[in-house]
Amino acid sequence: MKIFLLTLLTLAVLITIWSLIGYFTSNAEQAKYSVIKKADGYEIRNYPAHIVAQTLVEGVDVNGDAFNKGFSIIAGYIFGGNVKKENIAMTAPVIAQDSSEKIAMTVPVTARAAGTSQVVSFVMPSGYTLATLPTPTDSRIQLVEVPEQKIAALTFSWYRTDSRFEEMQEQLFADLARDNIEIIGTPIFAGYNPPWTPPWMTRNEIMIQIK
Repeated sequence: MKIFLLTLLTLAVLITIWSLIGYFTSNAEQAKYSVIKKADGYEIRNYPAHIVAQTLVEGVDVNGDAFNKGFSIIAGYIFGGNVKKENIAMTAPVIAQDSSEKIAMTVPVTARAAGTSQVVSFVMPSGYTLATLPTPTDSRIQLVEVPEQKIAALTFSWYRTDSRFEEMQEQLFADLARDNIEIIGTPIFAGYNPPWTPPWMTRNEIMIQIK
């Protein structure tokens, strides 16, 4: 009995420490938006114009090599991989989106069929402009100004497996169809937390631009 209680106490302490680590390391600046409407299962937001650093990678997984490769490329930029060797504050969320004709217009290197690659993006801190952001030393990175957008977003927690992403995507599509809301472009995955964050504390989202 004592061993069992000691095991429970140890487990409780470890979970508490893990939760504290997750809480104090998930404090990055978040992309700014205003909530226009809260609907059944999702919310509609307005995102003002903002700047992203983005790169194109082959593969469309959100929980594997393609996403991790894109993340690493952009992380290299914000951790000094630029002409000024300047560290840029980490922001949330990290965004992944299938490549498409719409994205290709802002990323000239996107000469690939839709559905075989994805764009991974970091939102840049709000204090920067295209003129003040340091130039990336990695030619795979583009700095792009994203215009004001109206977005529908569905939030979910726990791990971001591809199957969970697809499930949440189908749910958002069904909710928008139910409410006769017209979508534009392709779904976006947004992750707000470092990989070591406890799954019950994570914030993940499926987002898509709407008319």
